Amino acid sequence: MKQLNFKKEYKERLLSGRKLTTIRMNTNLKPKDLVEIIAGGESCGYARIKSIVRKRISEISNKDARRDGFKNKKELLRALKKIYGRITPETKVYIIRFEKEDL
Repeated sequence: MKQLNFKKEYKERLLSGRKLTTIRMNTNLKPKDLVEIIAGGESCGYARIKSIVRKRISEISNKDARRDGFKNKKELLRALKKIYGRITPETKVYIIRFEKEDL
């Protein structure tokens, strides 16, 4: 089974359902894939991939940021820079929307 891995700091957002998407530079996931959610090395359950959208950083909205569990786009961009290093407005990312699923 494929996995979606997150830092431990995102565990509570994942468990509470406040984090509905993740933004990645690359992905091998496809809509309808079933994945195990891992945060800080611990399983947080399972999710079904609902959609994957490719956007430039400049196209990301505050709404996108809130779905990802952040207050606003500025906070999200800070986190992305911390993870990926240098990003520009033209950098393309994948917004992966998922929904928790009981097995």
